[in-house]
Amino acid sequence: MSEYNLRKGLIFGIVGIFLIGLQPVIANIRPLTIDPIIFAAFSGLIEAILFCPIYFLERKKLKRESNLDDAKSYKNGILLNGWKQKRNILVFILIGITFSVVPVMLFIGYQLTGAINSSLALKSEIVVALFFGFILLKEKISILQVIFCGLLFFGLFLAITEGFRYVVKFDMGVLILISSVVLFTLVHTITKAGFDRSEIFPTQVVFIRTLLSSFILIIFYAIFFPIDNFLIVITDNNLSFFLIMGIDYGLSLYVWYKTLTYIEIGKAAIVISFTPIISAFFSFILLGETFTIFHLIGTVIVIFSILMIVRKKKDIH
Repeated sequence: MSEYNLRKGLIFGIVGIFLIGLQPVIANIRPLTIDPIIFAAFSGLIEAILFCPIYFLERKKLKRESNLDDAKSYKNGILLNGWKQKRNILVFILIGITFSVVPVMLFIGYQLTGAINSSLALKSEIVVALFFGFILLKEKISILQVIFCGLLFFGLFLAITEGFRYVVKFDMGVLILISSVVLFTLVHTITKAGFDRSEIFPTQVVFIRTLLSSFILIIFYAIFFPIDNFLIVITDNNLSFFLIMGIDYGLSLYVWYKTLTYIEIGKAAIVISFTPIISAFFSFILLGETFTIFHLIGTVIVIFSILMIVRKKKDIH
């Protein structure tokens, strides 16, 4: 890897830290009149609008490469038309359904447990990804990785219970967030198989997933809730919250994929692991949440565990 690519990858990764770290803060700063379902629906629609030109520009690029280079013609042809295969159509349907549920779960979890704990809880993704990689993709896991997975959850538990003072208190928000992590990581693992077969590509997946999920949520909302509720989107300056979340989420996805373009996923995972620090800072400034010593210790343990898990993963491969 060249120093140039590493530098660009780190720049995109650092931008991603801020964008991803802000998501639970943005979600919790919105007015309570904006319920999680309608917030997820229209934020997703804004994401789809953002990714629409990016997706079609990438398709245009693939077609142009196919016309200019016969060697790329076959590979690019599969990428352009792979979505038509039955197995990939089923994957896109699964993605659309899953990501109509996951954002709602995330927004509910953020609200129940706070931005700081939410950001920490989402770091469990690397553990869940290891598990599904082992079960579905037959990837190897070392004993040390298992140990550091346990340490990661220890750090998370330490932070959320404030040094085990609230062990008896059941944090429904954290349970919802970890359940959402399990859901979207499972779908990501299934999607990765399509990437490995070079039948689908990232911007295509993001565009279709946000478009389908937003339409599913809008139709669901229209069936079960008063149609007048849609006016919430454009009243009392509420549209700004939908725009901010949609733009932040969309840009964070784009920046994440750009990061992966320049550096390995292991290095990218380490960089992104610092998002709880950003969440803690902005939740303290904007939401008045308290960042305790146990949050600090838990965050250090979680980041260290992620670093060691990724390092051992690299050693295995």
